[in-house]
Amino acid sequence: MRILAVNLSHGTLDAVHQALAGQGYDIVADSGLTVTDVLALSPEVLITEALPSDLTCCGMIAQLRARPETQALLKIVMVVRGGALERARALDLGVNDVISFPFEPIEFAARIRTQFRDRQPEEELQNKLIDVVQKEKYAEVAAESLAEQAVTRRRWLFPAILIACATVVIATLITLLSFQHTTKETLRLRAEIARLNYGLGQPNHLLAGAARTRDSMDSQSRSISANQTSLQEQSKDLRAKMVAAQGSELESLQKQLKETQTRLTLLEDEGRIAETVIRDFGPSVCLLHVTVEFRDPASGQPIRVALDSQGKPQVDKDGMLQLANDGDGPLLRIDVFGTGFLATRDGLLLTNHHVAEPWWKNDDMQELIKQGTTAYVASYEAYFPDDAQGIAAKLGRISPDADVATLQLEAPPPDSAVLRLDGSSTATVRGDAVVLIGYPTGVEGILARAGPDVAQKIAGGKQDVDQIMAQLAAQKLIRPTTTQGHIGDVLANRIVYDAATTSGGSGGPLFNRDGRVIGINFAILTGFGGSNLAVPARYATRLLPGRDAK
Repeated sequence: MRILAVNLSHGTLDAVHQALAGQGYDIVADSGLTVTDVLALSPEVLITEALPSDLTCCGMIAQLRARPETQALLKIVMVVRGGALERARALDLGVNDVISFPFEPIEFAARIRTQFRDRQPEEELQNKLIDVVQKEKYAEVAAESLAEQAVTRRRWLFPAILIACATVVIATLITLLSFQHTTKETLRLRAEIARLNYGLGQPNHLLAGAARTRDSMDSQSRSISANQTSLQEQSKDLRAKMVAAQGSELESLQKQLKETQTRLTLLEDEGRIAETVIRDFGPSVCLLHVTVEFRDPASGQPIRVALDSQGKPQVDKDGMLQLANDGDGPLLRIDVFGTGFLATRDGLLLTNHHVAEPWWKNDDMQELIKQGTTAYVASYEAYFPDDAQGIAAKLGRISPDADVATLQLEAPPPDSAVLRLDGSSTATVRGDAVVLIGYPTGVEGILARAGPDVAQKIAGGKQDVDQIMAQLAAQKLIRPTTTQGHIGDVLANRIVYDAATTSGGSGGPLFNRDGRVIGINFAILTGFGGSNLAVPARYATRLLPGRDAK
């Protein structure tokens, strides 16, 4: 039963050894290991630690969870220095269990035993799969043997023909079922795109999404506040215990108090950094509304939603919306929201390639395109905070190396700060605090912050996204949000960090504590809500005027 302890502080490692001593575990402790090193050691349980000054573990966990060979069998336990918020972040990252330090040895040992118990059914399943594969190989060998014997022994000919015919029939059925499934899914996809954009419940969809976003924002705010309160209460409790403590007990309490005070100071400092960043640079971060439409490549005509004689969308017997290349029906369109920010005084914006061209590496849109449609952007609109209307934009340059692109405003930009990019290696350091600004959840997030009454008034009776956006801008409700986190890992072509975001936050600037943009948010690690990815700033600087994009 091998346990690998990676990047544990001296105090934590001692506590782990004491808790697991004499229980038959083979414990290997090391630091600075790569994912390849971890795989080479073949641990059954990995214990790691997240410290405010070192979040290397976050990047390692993300990479381990992305590998098929380690997704199921490798159990990961994380030790954190904090309360509920830190534990929640660790669980979102994909660990199997998390415990706060200092911990009770008995409880920690029980948690480790649980991980080994949980491995057993998964190992049994894997062994069964291996057994099935072996049996399939044996069957193939037997079939080959039968085929060889059929050449010299005619009595095997008829069974062999039956087997071959059955195989062909089964393969044909599978092909037909697969084709029917694909066709059905394509119809569902077309219907779903049209349904979300043209009147079949969109206002309710927006309002329901805004309500969910509002609940999430309230929960996150309570969690941050609870974490700070918990640290303050922990500090007060430790001071009270120190009054009557002596000797080694007093030294231990003093050490715990110092660690608690350090975490509380870091939390307060990071809060002040976030306030400064949003005050100074928030006005330069815009919400991008990208309208995508589709064209029939054969006729060159835009694809529309087919209408019946009463002007309502046509639906077939299976409940699927009908599309047409002519008629008076509304255009089939998709409204995409992302984030951009001001990079030059003349109105050049930086964002993601997948925001500027939403079909790029988008599986859903690619399925639609494969069925004989051509996607194109009908319009770009940039909404800056406190501006009463949007500013039209056009596509600029697209990076050939990373998920980055530029848009050029077609009217003068607002009088706000141009964000400064810093692509140097010293600007991005593991464990450093970062601040992310953007528009996660897009229009739903804005409606959520506006409150249920305002959201109902603006979006309750409208089915046109353009009208909703115009109302939000006119009332100056379009403002970005900010989230805080830490850098987990710095890779050659991406930055791993844990400031929360979601769809709509793509293209948002990632700031370091000096107020410099060190990255552009582009992805959420699927299945790991606590980890996100940013394109390093140096890829973006290549797209600015006077730079070569190659």
